[in-house]
Amino acid sequence: MMTGSTFTRHREIAWRGGRTRSTSRLVAEESAIALTYNGSTHAVMMGTPADLEDFGVGFSLTEGIIGCASEIRSIELISNELGVEVRMWLDGDRAASLAARRRAISGPVGCGLCGIESLEQARRAPSRVESPGIAFHARDLLSAMQALSPLQTLNQQTRSVHAAAFWHPRAGIAVIREDVGRHNALDKLAGAIVRDGNSARDGAVLLTSRVSVEMVQKAAMIGAPVVVAVSAPTALAIQTANEAGITLLAVARDDGYGVFTHSRRVLLPEEAAPPAGC
Repeated sequence: MMTGSTFTRHREIAWRGGRTRSTSRLVAEESAIALTYNGSTHAVMMGTPADLEDFGVGFSLTEGIIGCASEIRSIELISNELGVEVRMWLDGDRAASLAARRRAISGPVGCGLCGIESLEQARRAPSRVESPGIAFHARDLLSAMQALSPLQTLNQQTRSVHAAAFWHPRAGIAVIREDVGRHNALDKLAGAIVRDGNSARDGAVLLTSRVSVEMVQKAAMIGAPVVVAVSAPTALAIQTANEAGITLLAVARDDGYGVFTHSRRVLLPEEAAPPAGC
């Protein structure tokens, strides 16, 4: 759901090729988005004001606030001149658990790891991904990444937002979400998947960003067995993907990519070729 324009046009003085001219360009909007549970604010993020129901549900899931979408009784969007409030009401047990977690927080939190109170939680053990028998051809994953750019409608207009998408070997890119924040884009994707009653366990998550530990943790929470990213991973992201059982592919460009963990799910050309005589 759109709560406002996702981009606006702004004047600029452009200097290109040694020449100056007055022109304009489309610029992505960035709004304050408050995520509240049962009347209390949990986090305020800066993001693109679109698909915010998906964002609320996905953030709640990937941050471990809920275990499934049905634990959110209701969700409402409230817009004002300062931004957008995503109001969510949780079932009793989840509400009590979140309240106890909130009481333990002794200081402010950053946007990457929200609502945590210790270093142990920041480096929490990832959910273990189980997907026996899942394997994808290398060329299919590369084709999926190549197909992603034309589907990034907001980025085509502004050149300033990230995307997260879900690819299925039979359906192709089934869902895509965009946001100025890479974490937000992945949360929106997670929310879209679970709100549609689907699963990420039989496909791959595609990212237009680098892979940090939080991105791997979020992918693990929705059970994605494969993550493919256009940029490089951090060392901790590789370690976490290995612990989670996630196959991590990164630096995915037109000529290929690197497989950093659990390579059994990637059928490289020589492995995929039929035996001689068959």
